[in-house]
Amino acid sequence: MMDVKLIRLVTGEEIVAEVLDWQNGILTIQNALVVIPQQGQVGFAPWATVIDNDQPEIGLDMKHVIYSVAVAPSVIEQYAKIFGSNIVLPEKKLIV
Repeated sequence: MMDVKLIRLVTGEEIVAEVLDWQNGILTIQNALVVIPQQGQVGFAPWATVIDNDQPEIGLDMKHVIYSVAVAPSVIEQYAKIFGSNIVLPEKKLIV
């Protein structure tokens, strides 16, 4: 299962990425998308677009990270459509 987080950097950028590891002051991520606010909603665009695709992991020094938090289920669903297995689980509904 992917550990998808919203990460706010000291530059003001917010990125959504899969967190792979978090130790020794380094946050290791992959498949990062920058969050782009748009009239009442958000869009996503690739972040770090010129990295080597054979080495997609990025190490962020924690001194450049303000916070890392969980994202809404709808964001995880969108992220999974872009980078995941393309399997989307149906919305949970109550049977009455």
